[in-house]
Amino acid sequence: MKLPDTPTSLDPRVKWLWRAQSMLRVLLFWLPVSGAAAYGLTSVGGQSAAAVVGVTVLGLAALMALLWPALRYQHFNYSVREHDLLVERGVLVRRKSSIPHNRIQHVDTRQGPIERLFGLSSVAVYTAAGMSADGSIPGLASDQAEAIRDELARRGGDDGV
Repeated sequence: MKLPDTPTSLDPRVKWLWRAQSMLRVLLFWLPVSGAAAYGLTSVGGQSAAAVVGVTVLGLAALMALLWPALRYQHFNYSVREHDLLVERGVLVRRKSSIPHNRIQHVDTRQGPIERLFGLSSVAVYTAAGMSADGSIPGLASDQAEAIRDELARRGGDDGV
């Protein structure tokens, strides 16, 4: 598989992956938070005001869970160029990261249980600068993630000089 040297988008299925992950957060975090807020507000503003606040918080969280992934997808591009990996991302705060191939120490592919359901993987790029991944490309088809991992590993690496 030839890797692109021009900006490339993620697999479109990643929007549904991100929506599923976001809806899980809504169910596991925002539902209890909005319920607790509504319960706490019943003594101050009455049951109807508390219900409005609870439903509004939960509705906004669900709306963001459905809409935000499309914006993230639209503003995420990557390219494996001759001398570096360029990753562009961010909806509100745009970030452009360039990781020179000669600084790459190792490259991993990752696939969590929800990603596995969607047939997607992520590539994590590590340099000597830190303990966490310095560059990450989420939402790739698994075969594409493996090809990018192998190509970056082949191009990368410090020769010790």
